[in-house]
Amino acid sequence: MGAFIPTRSLLNPKFEGYKLDPIHQEDIVVRYPLEYKPTQATTSRGTTFSYQEVQSRITHNHISVQGEGSRALYVDSESRVILIDVNAGNIRPSFRVVYELPSPVRSDAIDLPNNEYPSTAFLTSSMVFVSDGHGTMYILQIREGGAADVLGILFLEMSMNTPFRIHSAHRLSPTTAFIILSSRRHVEVNNSGTDSRFNDRGKRPPPADFDVWAVKIELLSLQPHDKPRQMDILWQRRGQDVPIYTAYEESLGCFLLLGGVSYRETTHLDHPPYEPTADEFASVPRVGGGFDTQGADLLKPPSYSWNQTHDSVTVAFPLPSSTPKSLIKVLFTSKTITVHIDNEVETSVPIPRYSAKVLWDGILTSTSYWTWDREAEHLFGMLTLHLDKQHEGTRWSHVFASVGTSVGSELSQDDVEVPETLDPSELWQIREALEKYTTALRDGDDASGLGLGRGVPSLAEGEIDMEVDESVGRSAYLTWVGRDGAAPEWWKETRDISFQLLSTPLPGSDKTTSIVTKSNLDGTLFSIKQVTPSAGEWIHDSTFSALAFVLASKQDLRFTYHISDKAVYAFEGGTRDRGGNVYIYRASPVSEKWAKQAILKVDDGYGGPLLGVGAVNTGAGLTILCLTEGELILIKNA
Repeated sequence: MGAFIPTRSLLNPKFEGYKLDPIHQEDIVVRYPLEYKPTQATTSRGTTFSYQEVQSRITHNHISVQGEGSRALYVDSESRVILIDVNAGNIRPSFRVVYELPSPVRSDAIDLPNNEYPSTAFLTSSMVFVSDGHGTMYILQIREGGAADVLGILFLEMSMNTPFRIHSAHRLSPTTAFIILSSRRHVEVNNSGTDSRFNDRGKRPPPADFDVWAVKIELLSLQPHDKPRQMDILWQRRGQDVPIYTAYEESLGCFLLLGGVSYRETTHLDHPPYEPTADEFASVPRVGGGFDTQGADLLKPPSYSWNQTHDSVTVAFPLPSSTPKSLIKVLFTSKTITVHIDNEVETSVPIPRYSAKVLWDGILTSTSYWTWDREAEHLFGMLTLHLDKQHEGTRWSHVFASVGTSVGSELSQDDVEVPETLDPSELWQIREALEKYTTALRDGDDASGLGLGRGVPSLAEGEIDMEVDESVGRSAYLTWVGRDGAAPEWWKETRDISFQLLSTPLPGSDKTTSIVTKSNLDGTLFSIKQVTPSAGEWIHDSTFSALAFVLASKQDLRFTYHISDKAVYAFEGGTRDRGGNVYIYRASPVSEKWAKQAILKVDDGYGGPLLGVGAVNTGAGLTILCLTEGELILIKNA
């Protein structure tokens, strides 16, 4: 449930790239000046912003849309709630003020947390939830042609000074709604005027914590002109990041929280004990000399190294240089390899042993061969397999077909993913890494030889382009929470697995819970499917070939959304002088070598930065709304 395992048949190793599919800009892009202008400026006077808060504010979507409807909402710079209605006939928007949020009364003498951006969410076409960003939520009933009635005013906990953000609203029954909120956990200042999380030595406080709340609202209990009251909290989670995406999966009866961390129950420790990784262990001197290495497992280098060209694959295995060639047995078939080393000498590194191990793709046995370079002056020699591809031009994702198909305790050392070494001349580095590793085991030194703790230098060190490709998207984790606030049984024992998130669904476009994750150079679309009455599984539905590769080249991305398995939309943030584009990447059949790409100018340089994106359905197809500081841009049938 926690792992995203791609289906091999949905990957396209022969994909070559995207071809421009010209779209006439004037036919589908229309701009409308805004009378009621939003802003991304804030007037916070509280504590400094954490990195996570800055990141979440950059990607904050200032517009909300009615799911499968033709309405949208935003709050302008004067705290007015603006309703957008898109006419189904001529696809033209109309704007009207439905409510003006009261200005909060705040004293400069009181230390208050940072304001949030105002946020909104639709429950129905006429009932909406609005947060003023200062700590109050208004439940509004929109009247046709007039202002909205206030059905309720709510605040978190015992204070109206806890700013929060609305992430999503879900109607679980005709009379019950659930709202997902998040807020920064405010830490009180002690008498000395410093953050109470500082210890007596003045060290930095731990990273900011963020609470995620599920609020239950009984719709029949709402009455106009009620006094402000405390929210009915259904459950609460805590983590060190603002959620990226939230959803309710009706078939499972569970909420999905997607963020840069896992969200834990608040009954756990505020900050769990720090668990250093194997790379961060350092040798600790013992009395009498030597090093204490108990409890610190050295990180072993990869068991092999490999690279490929358009017609061949080279795989290199390190072996003790004392290994006689007569003890090496290598056999090829068109689909498998067999490697046996009849060496009984004990060694610190695993000896390769593969029996009819299935390869990623077919090879030509008549022209494939192996060599053994003993390199007697080194501790390790190199057994090298030279495999000729059966299908020239096919890009191998791994050496073996079984890599990445098992998780957790089932993961075999033979099936650990080994990144491709792009430069064949660097194959020698695996020998150097192994020698350092062996020396570290014997002498207690760090494996890098640089005094930086244990670990092995990356085989791809210095490959700057590879580093850019690896950093594309956002590192993310999944958290599932039942309606009662407990972790579902099928999720309780699941190990936290980080993945690179490339895209979430375009708001208003689809009710299906889906995400696009990074898989090598591709973007793989996964959607949640119910596999038993009480459990679900992420299913690989489609692939946007080379999506991670093309997104890595974009320097000004603000939003990346997808519409089902049809297309991914990458929106630039833009500036007042330059404007921004949207890059549209279409999905293509696995058999195709090329896919279509389109580029549209969202802002012409006058609207200002892009603040929000959503889709409305007028009956004639989806229309994408792009909200900037000065304009509303409509993209029809993109």
